[in-house]
Amino acid sequence: ELAYGASHEINNPLANISARAQSLLRDETNPERRRALEAIYGQAMRAHEMISDLMLFARPPKLNVQRLDLSALIHEIAEKFAAECNERKILCPLNVPRTAAQFSGDRQQLFVAISALFTNAIEAVGTGGSIQISLEHHPQHVTIEVSDTGPGISDEVRRHLFDPFYSGREAGRGLGFGLSKCWRIVTEHGGTIAVGSNPQGGAHFSLALPVSPKPLV
Repeated sequence: ELAYGASHEINNPLANISARAQSLLRDETNPERRRALEAIYGQAMRAHEMISDLMLFARPPKLNVQRLDLSALIHEIAEKFAAECNERKILCPLNVPRTAAQFSGDRQQLFVAISALFTNAIEAVGTGGSIQISLEHHPQHVTIEVSDTGPGISDEVRRHLFDPFYSGREAGRGLGFGLSKCWRIVTEHGGTIAVGSNPQGGAHFSLALPVSPKPLV
């Protein structure tokens, strides 16, 4: 309650700061002042995004459950990160069928959750290496797995892996709020998330989501 209420109140002055910076930018011609205003606007929006993450964790929105194609969703997410992976020379093989994998869930929230796993894997790998994503469809649930060739996760970091704002940068992972958001969204769908280590090194995340987490309306 405290996190949600404080976040709501802090968002108001942040919105004012970003709006005023945008307004000043429209008429500003001095290059140095433009850079300063762009920095103010960018940092205000960064704080706004962090507060939005905190609000989502504290009080997630009601699921907008609909039929969706998980295969298409994962391919869309992989495409989103393709340029960054190419730049970092990270291979991203997909073991995801092109045929439709029908599922009932909140498409936007699942997009956020799976993207958070992808971002976490990219930060862990850094440059070179690989990230593998797979999707398996079972009668009662679907399994989405994301494996990376990063430095892995120690037992100490694993205990706090889904805590908001816990920093695991010593393990090569700037966790921030990404994994806590992922955990929150998965559990809201009635699913589970498991974390392990790969035999060849790196980390392995496995999402198990029930095929129909909520009745369709």
